[in-house]
Amino acid sequence: MVLTFTGSLSIAEAGRDDVRAMLIGALGCNLAWGIIDGILYVMGALAEESHNLMAFRAVRASRDPEEARQLVSDALPRIVASVLQPAEVDSLRQRLGSLPEPPERVRLDRRMYLGGLAVFFWVFVTTFPVAIPFIVMQDAHRALRVSNGVAITLLFVAGWVFGRITSRNPWLMGLAMVTVGVVLTGLTIALGG
Repeated sequence: MVLTFTGSLSIAEAGRDDVRAMLIGALGCNLAWGIIDGILYVMGALAEESHNLMAFRAVRASRDPEEARQLVSDALPRIVASVLQPAEVDSLRQRLGSLPEPPERVRLDRRMYLGGLAVFFWVFVTTFPVAIPFIVMQDAHRALRVSNGVAITLLFVAGWVFGRITSRNPWLMGLAMVTVGVVLTGLTIALGG
């Protein structure tokens, strides 16, 4: 998002007022998207917990052992469900049935709010490394080049970490993230963003 703002700055004509307006726009954009992403995280967490509660209720309400086995298996990660024997699934179902009656609906809790706040924080904070060159450098052209270098480095690091987390080649994922980021930024600028 910040790259769309920095990329739209006309370096040949940019004065300090233009840079200031661009920085305010970039920070405002990330503030807005941070709020939106934080709210969407909370909504997603609420939806996931609600789905889990509905699955729990369905298992408890089921009178057909085969249906109950399927409901329990569907609620588990595929790899876990694939190694469980029917007797083990039945044991899980019985233990679920012995739990106290669940609440009527899921309520937002501290963990969900903290997760949303963390998402907001990270989305907003990612603005600053790319904006710092414009704050500390007087030459807008040089600041843009340094800012772009910082953005490309951050994209690569994000892709590299993603590659490690997903057991893929971190170097390829880093390069893929840079490529996708550059293409999306160019597309956004071309479309007037």
